[in-house]
Amino acid sequence: MSGLFAPGMIGSVRIPNRIVMPSMTTRSADADGFVTDDTIAYFVARARGGTGLITVEMASPEKAGRHRHHELGIYDDKFLPGLRRLVDAIHEAGARAAIQLGHGGGHTRRDICGETPVAPSAVPHGVFERTFETIVPQAMSRDRVAEAVQAFVDAAKRAARAGFDIVEIHAAHGYLISQFLCPAENKRQDEYGGSLENRARFGLDILHGIKTEVPDIAVIFRLTVEDYFAQGMPLRDGIQVAEWAAANGADAVHVTAGHYRSDFPAMMIPPMIIPDAPFLDFAAQVKAKVNVPVIAVGRLGDPSVAAAAITDGKADFIALGRSLLADENWPNKVRDGGPVRRCLACNSCVDGMRGGEKLACIINARAVRERAFAGCEPSQGETIAVIGAGPAGLTYASLVAPGNDVTVFERQPEVGGALRLAAKAPLFQDVATKEENFLIYLDSLVETCRRGGVKFRMGTDATRLAGDLKQYDRLVIATGASYRFGMGPLVGWMLRSGMGHWPMFKKILSNPKLRNWFYYKARGGTSVNFEQLARPGQTITVLGDAATPAKTKDAVASAFEAALQVEVSEPHNR
Repeated sequence: MSGLFAPGMIGSVRIPNRIVMPSMTTRSADADGFVTDDTIAYFVARARGGTGLITVEMASPEKAGRHRHHELGIYDDKFLPGLRRLVDAIHEAGARAAIQLGHGGGHTRRDICGETPVAPSAVPHGVFERTFETIVPQAMSRDRVAEAVQAFVDAAKRAARAGFDIVEIHAAHGYLISQFLCPAENKRQDEYGGSLENRARFGLDILHGIKTEVPDIAVIFRLTVEDYFAQGMPLRDGIQVAEWAAANGADAVHVTAGHYRSDFPAMMIPPMIIPDAPFLDFAAQVKAKVNVPVIAVGRLGDPSVAAAAITDGKADFIALGRSLLADENWPNKVRDGGPVRRCLACNSCVDGMRGGEKLACIINARAVRERAFAGCEPSQGETIAVIGAGPAGLTYASLVAPGNDVTVFERQPEVGGALRLAAKAPLFQDVATKEENFLIYLDSLVETCRRGGVKFRMGTDATRLAGDLKQYDRLVIATGASYRFGMGPLVGWMLRSGMGHWPMFKKILSNPKLRNWFYYKARGGTSVNFEQLARPGQTITVLGDAATPAKTKDAVASAFEAALQVEVSEPHNR
């Protein structure tokens, strides 16, 4: 892992290691776009976790480019005090700070940005922000193009005044600069349309303007090199644009792929069905053509894959988005040789955010809730029996292991509980499943538990151990839910046999109403079966489905809250 943790340079900026946090919209800004304490706590947690470069989420250089409610603002000087406070906190936590300058272009709506959306051409855009709407943006005049270029430059000036070390120009994923690059969205007949050189002019004008007027700030050019649809920008053109960006002053090129119009739009944020590192070879091809550092991104959360990307010379830096959402301490843990909480790539984080929620992670309840957990620690010096080795039980055990004597009891010979069955269903959190990802996540939890001294008693029915359980100070019930009407064995058999992926059953089991019924109405809590085993005065903690049937996110959140003693509206401790 030594290459991953060697210092690196982007322009004149020294980065402590090769790990970059890319932009991910959190919705933690207030309604007007001002930095909040939640914003600061979220980014600081990742800086303290060992990330070398923190890229603050996409901020539009002008109001017309805002693409989300509660999006961070940089289009006016009024945002500077909050941005300075954010940068100072990131620096104090040991990381370098960048901010992504991104303009929604035609991929926004008047109800979001308060103005008429603009784009290179008046091409309809399907925009999902809580609700779906098709909008037709206003085609930009030459004067309007020049105004947008200057807005990017002015935003870079503000970033420098706020103390950011780097700005990242967002030329990816179907936003304004990407729209200029994309033949399907750029129908112009002037010097900004037609040939690739003309279509690239807008982004390169922005780059040139920033390098000319803000020479002391380093610039990363984030670029979609493959749009993944027939009328989009193909890879050969994307690599050429990357070459032009490097030749025109970019201090690094951040290589990604995918577009809102892609044949498989989820490729922008590759879900679990996509193999690890789908864009790494694109980064390697760009690296062979440019003389500036290249940042790779996309499913690089496996530490060995991330390290190999550096040591094999395919990239100079690796960007971790969802992996740092799942485990803010990923860099420190990998550096120290420990296990990390592995991202499932279920995309519930971004899908929920697009639906209007704050960014969140189903396996890390602290993400974007850092302030709620501030100062919260597990109890100490207890003997704890955790009944059930599903994600809730394992999460709880892993968190309380330091300073406590913890034993996990599991009736089955293997860990995972209902999550193992969920891995065999056709969909999980609305994305196609890949069983391997679930097993990797579970293995990471088990390894964390074992390193913390947790003992496992597998294949043990706790209901037969009433005497043994009474010796513990705390009894944690994480036994999940059981199916009503005697359906449990049938459901388990169907999923284990692979029937969930048969075309007929896959269609049935993918139905939202039926899935919702299976999650909730068809199941009941099991805690009552175990509460009667407790002795008088013994502390009982009930987690997740054992109390009320819900989804993985709720079960894991209950484990975090109970383990770290966070006060919630419905306490899990009784």
